[in-house]
Amino acid sequence: MVKSRAAEVFTEMSGRAWGVLAVLCGAIFMEGIDVGMLSVALPSIRAELGLSTGMLSGVVSAYVLGYGGFVLLGGRAADLLGRRRMFLFWLTVFLVFSGLGGFATTGWMLLTARFVTGVAAAFLAPAGLSLITTNFAEGAVRDKALMFYAGVAAGGFSLGMVVGGLLTAFGWRWVFFVPVLVSAVLLVAAIAMIRDSGVPQRVRGGFDLLGALSVPAAMLLLVYGVVRLEHPGDNPGLTVASFAGGLAALALFVVNERRTATPLVRLGILRSVPLVRTNLVAVLFIASFMGFQFLATLYFQEVRGWSTVQTGLAMAVLGLDAILAPLLTPWFVRRFGNVRVIFGGTVLAALAYVLFLPTDLDRTYIAMLPTMLLLAVAFALVYGPLTIAGTDDIAAEEHGLAGGLLYTAIQFGAALGISVVTAVNVAAVTAGNVGMDGLRTALIVPVVAAVLAGVVAATGLRRSTIADPDELPEQLVHA
Repeated sequence: MVKSRAAEVFTEMSGRAWGVLAVLCGAIFMEGIDVGMLSVALPSIRAELGLSTGMLSGVVSAYVLGYGGFVLLGGRAADLLGRRRMFLFWLTVFLVFSGLGGFATTGWMLLTARFVTGVAAAFLAPAGLSLITTNFAEGAVRDKALMFYAGVAAGGFSLGMVVGGLLTAFGWRWVFFVPVLVSAVLLVAAIAMIRDSGVPQRVRGGFDLLGALSVPAAMLLLVYGVVRLEHPGDNPGLTVASFAGGLAALALFVVNERRTATPLVRLGILRSVPLVRTNLVAVLFIASFMGFQFLATLYFQEVRGWSTVQTGLAMAVLGLDAILAPLLTPWFVRRFGNVRVIFGGTVLAALAYVLFLPTDLDRTYIAMLPTMLLLAVAFALVYGPLTIAGTDDIAAEEHGLAGGLLYTAIQFGAALGISVVTAVNVAAVTAGNVGMDGLRTALIVPVVAAVLAGVVAATGLRRSTIADPDELPEQLVHA
């Protein structure tokens, strides 16, 4: 281990290095399990609080909007104000507002709590990612840490659905109280274990608030425009205005970033072809996965009549990616290179969605199991390498920004995927394709999104390189 004045940098996976990684992985796991638990508990929440469908959907989108809309600002804050400081502060905010969500008695209270919790996650996630990329030495040690980090993050959501189903049986409020307990333990451990990775010495100006506000505005308007496509004949002018407003907000963001002295996003970073490709793959891949997960939940609970516990257990197989990512993915990355592994994962995802298309009311779970297994492998192959590629060849002082871009892409992909499959499903039902016919029509969306992700990933195949095993550090070869 090598120590510097600004920070300690781990050059091997010592006991302390594993301790720091455990705390950071615990935080990203908590974020994932929080979202997964809520998705299973939504019907119970609506039953007790009497929420409309629109308000119930708003509870979910509030978190996504807060997370995806402010994660760029979170990345910038991590770079300028200190990663450890931001991590500890926003972990505390996450703890407090998750608890307030558990005490909510109205839809608006719950919506507000979820929005602020999402904002907290927006600052917490890039701070945690940049703590890894700056505290673990570039190369084998950092890649290994990122693989574990990504595997835990990916498994958190899937396992959250199982835990959420079990907790909802005792009361939906436990879905909010459990993250409070986990956050409290992580906060104490983080204070003791994590040292600051340093703050840039030259910090000029303040934060780009106009840029920070235009991003969530664009996301909200574009997603709302997609939602309105469910009923194309209902006030089409408003639908067009939503898309136009979203594009205008994006244009305002670009113009502002070019002119402001302290841009939220240094537009020059977008000249990195690998970074742009990574974020496009993230949008499409996550959109396909979240869209499929949403439709699968509808299929299990509303079409088949399964309970929340049964649904959570049916989706539990997806949690295997938390095991596969640290064990399987590093070997594939060493053998084939980042881009080839990502491409292979997108192909497996597309195949998994295709295998689910023939599903009907009488299909056994064993017949659907290959889809779940393939998706677990696909997520393990794609998510980890994306986190590496997201900061690859990016200067250390901009790792927070690069992480913010990646998380923005992930959250926007999640919101877009759910909105598109919902719009297609409703449109199919309106056209007379009810039940399984409507779901099958909507299931085409994840297939198309996964194929497009594969096409984008394939554009980098010619430039990808394969590491020589003889040149790899011993700890990575035997990982």
